Amino acid sequence: MSKLPSILKATEEDIKLLLAAKSHLGSKNCDVHMEPYVYKRRADGVHIINIGKTWEKIVLAARIIVAIENPADICVISARPYGQRAALKFASHTGAQAIAGRFTPGTFTNYITRAFKEPRLIIVTDPLTDHQAIKEASYVNIPVIAFCDTESPLKYVDVAIPTNNRAKNAIGLAYWLLCREVLRLRGTISRSAPWDVMVDMFFYRDPEEKAEEEAAAAAAEKPAGADVAGSWAPGEAAPDAEWTEGAAPAADWSADAAAGDWSAEPAAQDQWSA
Repeated sequence: MSKLPSILKATEEDIKLLLAAKSHLGSKNCDVHMEPYVYKRRADGVHIINIGKTWEKIVLAARIIVAIENPADICVISARPYGQRAALKFASHTGAQAIAGRFTPGTFTNYITRAFKEPRLIIVTDPLTDHQAIKEASYVNIPVIAFCDTESPLKYVDVAIPTNNRAKNAIGLAYWLLCREVLRLRGTISRSAPWDVMVDMFFYRDPEEKAEEEAAAAAAEKPAGADVAGSWAPGEAAPDAEWTEGAAPAADWSADAAAGDWSAEPAAQDQWSA
C-alpha cells in the first residue's frame, strides 16, 4: 500500500467492505503464480488473500481501463451466474460491452460470426470459467484483466486482481470498487463524496427470491378488505339484500311477459300468409 499515492490509498471503509464481503477468503488450493498474493494459510487449509494487494491491483486495472480512449472497446465477460449482473452493471456505468452468459467460440477470432468483436481490453470474472475468452484473446493480442482466486491459473492473464471470485458478494463488490475507481479517474464522480450507486446493485439475485419478494410486495399493497367477503362497506347493502328488496327477478319476468306482447305473433303470421 505504500507504493500508491495517498489519494489512491484505500480508506478504512473500503477495507471494511472487502472484509465484510469475504473477499480475503481464498480456496484450499493455491496456484504457484498466486502465492505472492497470499498472506497466510489458516489451520483448516484456507488461504487468506492479502487485501492490500487486492486494492493495488484494482487501482492498476482502473488506470489501464481509463487509458482506453473509447469505452466501447472494453469487453466485460462473465459466464458464471454470480458475476453476470455485476458485469452488466459495470458495462452500463462505464460504457463498456458486456458478454453475460455463454461465450460463443470465435467471437474474437472468426469475423464471420454475428457476435464478432474486436475489443482492445477484456475483463473476465473467473479464468477457469472464462478460459475460452482468454485463449482467443491470446490469439489476437488482447490484454486480459481477471479476478483471480488462489487456485486460478494465470496463463495469458496480464493483470490479476486477487479476490474471492466464488462468493456473489465478493464478486459484486470487486466490480463495484473497480467501476467506482474508473469513474473517479475519469472525473465523472468526486473522491470527496460517496458514490450514489449502492453496492447491492452489483450483487447477484436469485430469480426465485426475486419472485417471492415481488409476491410479498403485491400482497402488502393489496388492501385489507379487498377480498369478496369484506368488500362491501358498512353502509352498503349486501348482494342478497339488493335482490330481495324492490323488484325481484320473478316480478321482472312476469311484467315483461304481457298478454298483448305475446298476442302480436299470430298477427305477424297472418301478414306472411297474406
